Amino acid sequence: MSIEKFIEGIPKAELHLHIEGTFEPELMFEIAKRNNIKIKYSTVTELKNAYKFNNLQEFLDIYYAGANVLIHENDFYDLTWSYLNKVHEQNVKHVEIFFDPQTHTDRGISFDTVITGIYKALEDGKEKLGITFRLIMSFLRHLDEASAFKTLEQGLAYKKWISGVGLDSSEIGNPPSKFERVFAKSIEEGFITVAHAGEEGPAEYIWEALDLLNVKRIDHGNRCLDDHKLVDRLATQQIPLTLCPLSNLELKVVTDLKDHPIVKMMDKNLLVTVNSDDPAYFGGYMNENYLGIAKALNLSKRQITELVKNSFNASWLPDTEKEKYISKIENYFLNN
Repeated sequence: MSIEKFIEGIPKAELHLHIEGTFEPELMFEIAKRNNIKIKYSTVTELKNAYKFNNLQEFLDIYYAGANVLIHENDFYDLTWSYLNKVHEQNVKHVEIFFDPQTHTDRGISFDTVITGIYKALEDGKEKLGITFRLIMSFLRHLDEASAFKTLEQGLAYKKWISGVGLDSSEIGNPPSKFERVFAKSIEEGFITVAHAGEEGPAEYIWEALDLLNVKRIDHGNRCLDDHKLVDRLATQQIPLTLCPLSNLELKVVTDLKDHPIVKMMDKNLLVTVNSDDPAYFGGYMNENYLGIAKALNLSKRQITELVKNSFNASWLPDTEKEKYISKIENYFLNN
């Protein structure tokens, strides 16, 4: 069996996905039209051509502009449902997705509108597509602590729907320590914590996320290799890293996938996973990320299998569910 077919067929979990980052140009135009919102691009092709980024901030500028067309509950439902259908075709069985309330509430869209549309689609995905899920509420790190606290307060009414809180957006100049008190309160309220760290920011940000925010998972974490003591800690404690190969390539975190650190990390016994981040903007969903990294680094079927198993082990599924998937994945490897 070819690597392409092997990747297509293996059951997968995705742990690092921004639902606003799945906004495909075609759907963006469709929703903009029904909401009578004018966007600055006249055609789908023109919009796609704008998806050329030199850094994280250039991407975020167009990301937030696209989110402006999302107004009603059914817009958020359609966005989420579109993503679920795509990953269902790629044999993704479990997703743990981020949503950014402040991107919308700062525009006057109610928190309830945002989360209800997303959650209804996730529930339908579980029932109709067999995709289980966890929902992670992210704080935008370029905004202040007060805004994050306000978002946390809004989220408390939906604790049954939200499993964890995260930290994303512009990393440089916005260290995790800026949100230490918000994360302490989040943990007190029963949320699991994760944070983006070490994508463009330094290894020091990963230390802060671990020590000050008490995170259970590091999103990205590429820069951990700059610090041997940090690598030792991540390996010893088996703290998951949610890597995003095509995102790293598009945002110039790596200039060539052949330079991606994922194999070095595996060799150091780090619990690394493959994810798509913002697939509508970065050229690929789960299969494209696995295939891109597999071809660039000549990954074996065994290495791919271990990465997939890592994703389930790093997920927030119950242990019985993890074991069920690990067994299926190992059987798939042995038979293909």
